[in-house]
Amino acid sequence: MPKPTSIPTFADAYAYSLDAWQRSVLFLDVMRERGAQYEEHRTQTAPNVLEFEVELIHDGRTLARPVNYALVKIVPPEGVAVDLSKRPFVVVDPRAGHGPGIGGFKADSEIGVALKAGHPCYFIGFLPDPVPGQTIEDIALAEANFLETVIARHPSADGKPCVIGNCQAGWAVMIVAALRPELFGPIIIAGAPLSYWAGVKGQNPMRYSGGLLGGSWLTALTGDLGAGIFDGAWLVQNFENQNPANTLWTKQYNLYSKIDTEAARYLGFERWWGGHVTLNAEEMQFIVDELFVGNKLAAGEIRTSDGTAIDLRNVNSPIVVFCSKGDNITPPQQALDWILDLYDSVDEIRAYGQTIVYTVHETIGHLGIFVSAGVARKEHDEFASNIDLIDVLPPGLYEAVLTPAGEVAEGREFASGEWLMRCEPRTLDDIRALGGNDAEDERRFATAAKLSEVNLALYRTYLQPAVKAAVTPSVAAAMRNLHPLRLQYALFGPDNPFMDWARALAEQVRETREPVAPENPFVAWQEALSQQIVDGFEGWRRTAEYLSEQSFHAIYGSPTLQAALGIDARAGKPRKAAKSLLHQELVEARIGELRSRMEQGGTCEGLARALTFVGMARGGADERGFEAVRRLRQARPETRQLDLAAFKAVMREQYFMLLIDEDAALAALPALLPEAMEERRSAFAALREVLEASGAVTGVAAERLQRVATLFRLGGEPPVSITAGKTVRNRKAS
Repeated sequence: MPKPTSIPTFADAYAYSLDAWQRSVLFLDVMRERGAQYEEHRTQTAPNVLEFEVELIHDGRTLARPVNYALVKIVPPEGVAVDLSKRPFVVVDPRAGHGPGIGGFKADSEIGVALKAGHPCYFIGFLPDPVPGQTIEDIALAEANFLETVIARHPSADGKPCVIGNCQAGWAVMIVAALRPELFGPIIIAGAPLSYWAGVKGQNPMRYSGGLLGGSWLTALTGDLGAGIFDGAWLVQNFENQNPANTLWTKQYNLYSKIDTEAARYLGFERWWGGHVTLNAEEMQFIVDELFVGNKLAAGEIRTSDGTAIDLRNVNSPIVVFCSKGDNITPPQQALDWILDLYDSVDEIRAYGQTIVYTVHETIGHLGIFVSAGVARKEHDEFASNIDLIDVLPPGLYEAVLTPAGEVAEGREFASGEWLMRCEPRTLDDIRALGGNDAEDERRFATAAKLSEVNLALYRTYLQPAVKAAVTPSVAAAMRNLHPLRLQYALFGPDNPFMDWARALAEQVRETREPVAPENPFVAWQEALSQQIVDGFEGWRRTAEYLSEQSFHAIYGSPTLQAALGIDARAGKPRKAAKSLLHQELVEARIGELRSRMEQGGTCEGLARALTFVGMARGGADERGFEAVRRLRQARPETRQLDLAAFKAVMREQYFMLLIDEDAALAALPALLPEAMEERRSAFAALREVLEASGAVTGVAAERLQRVATLFRLGGEPPVSITAGKTVRNRKAS
């Protein structure tokens, strides 16, 4: 921030006053443009903010259970070529108050980086208003139908579609994946809250809102005041309330202070931020009762209309969780603690055959997860470029660690892009270390959920009939138009006759514009005043958050209230998803099957078993090793005919065999290898090349490689020896 270096002069005051007046006029003109943009956007049949041209593939309104969703194909921009043999990407945007398109808002976006990596791309968006009567279940069925369409359009693709679910679309995608797991390749859930109760004391108190409002009865009232329609502007208002400094000051001040350069970026974002949509009241009630307040998804307590339980453990595709410590809407605990609700250990994750990869950004905010160009060029770019690596990872829990590619010394020819991704094994304790609820917190939230049910029943019995009788569709439409968020656009829109004057004056100002010098002392005082205003709002926010947390704890921590609502104050931490005895029986049967097949297979299975055995000692995988594996698949005759799904099945089977009985699996390894010495030598050389792509094989991994060399029975001197913890090639044996 500039600081005054001298006593201001009359010339300084004049220059600043002229600049401030001109900025005010230009600011008002941008507000006029924003209002006109808002009016134009909301009159479109299918408004969106996608940067890319699209082709309609499937209109959800034509389905047997119609919905206001649609599947479109992204038309690659000029100069961008896609490879139809690569798996398609499908981006699903959240319907949480705003319109669709944030996943492809810029060239550097989730869609943009997937196109750059050569993947065909599709987008699932929605219209501003719902089909009457549509439900969340209908939308899930529609999205499954869309994925069937994408799969049918890409019969030669090397893998099922990678599906990206942003924010609220994340839990929607996970519901579909639990019901129809066969439709999915890897799933990326970005900033998606799957465990709404989770959090850390003193941080991100949005999770307390439902309890402090008395539960979901207010959602029902809002839907009734909308004549069966829930106005998404209220959801946007909730987001804005989380950061009053930005909402009430910083966002507009940033435009005012940088009026000569900021207008285009500001208007581009406001086009999406002001694109409010609506939901059926029944849809919103489900979301609040089952997710926001009930937190039932992670506990497996949500059922479809035919009684099917939605169990996230049924998802058999790799799940990539991208979250941030700087996200006050979906903090890491809400993004990750569903894993703790479902599983007691990483071994249990493996028993279900699930692969979960997470990465936690240190600073980026909620919207930055989707719209930040820096995030797109780093995290999303790496996910898109290495999605096949993620797909073939052995079951377990991993953290994706990104390292600048310039710091990589070995195997650089196997790495592409500006970053190197490595997936490192983690345990449930690593997630617990991020912080979370204790047993007392869980009881408080369970009490809030119970009280919500009571208040909702009271509202429906005594107040709802009167509200529904009083509110007609025309009255509801008038109230929606009077929502404060809509009024701020309408007041500066084309219906305001004074705004034509602002446009004419702004044109004159642009012709005579005289920006003030940055070193002008009045600019420093302006910045200091702005910072004081921000500090004031921040103090207000912190106080309000502290009071809301303390109030929630005091109200719902009351033993009397808990007892009255049937919550046992002596119980430990509740809400663990029920265990399935049938699943345990299936696991035992699968173990028996794998034991019986340890000597079945050929060179492909033998290489996979040896690679997995040595790789397990390294405790992770990175893109260099996978790229070497990909080249190996293409070069060797025994693996060339395998598509990615078959290759993944081989790798997983060999991994489980080693987990079940490592000694027996290794003893059976020679039976899988070819008889000819030269073929065994060639296979071992290929194995070593893959392992060394990620750097020198050292320590325990080197010892394991030596053991594998013995099992390959290569004859003569061993092809590797261990010296000072490093693998040394024997040139004569090679």
